[in-house]
Amino acid sequence: MTLRDEINSSLKQAMRDRAAQRLSTLRLIMAAIKDRDIAARGEGAEEGVSDDEILTILAKMVKQRQESARSYEEGGRLDLAERELTEITVIEEFLPRQLKQSEVLAAIDAAIDEIGASSIRDMGKIMGALKSRYTGQMDFGKVGPLVKDRLS
Repeated sequence: MTLRDEINSSLKQAMRDRAAQRLSTLRLIMAAIKDRDIAARGEGAEEGVSDDEILTILAKMVKQRQESARSYEEGGRLDLAERELTEITVIEEFLPRQLKQSEVLAAIDAAIDEIGASSIRDMGKIMGALKSRYTGQMDFGKVGPLVKDRLS
């Protein structure tokens, strides 16, 4: 079962359960996937986006909601912040388990050893290798500086 099918079946179950908040979030996920499908068609792809691209979309959605929740909390709008956090919970159901800091560092070291990286010039190769293996499992915004530290 593909990730898209899994999200679709969860959407149908939410309809049956009459879970309004969950249903709303799942519809947002499907809309984001369909938007990416349309953009991919314009680029010449015949099929929909892959599971890896869906994981990227989901990770981006989580990050957006975390930023929004933080802004709402700072603005004193705790009701809106709570809604964003609830959406994060639903979206994260479809993401793989996030790696712990020690696992991230081990993955970086393994990628450096595998590629034989010796300088900062190899950072792109390392990031590419990590993204191909750990999409959705680590925050690459935080991984970049860690890789840079390891190479310098």
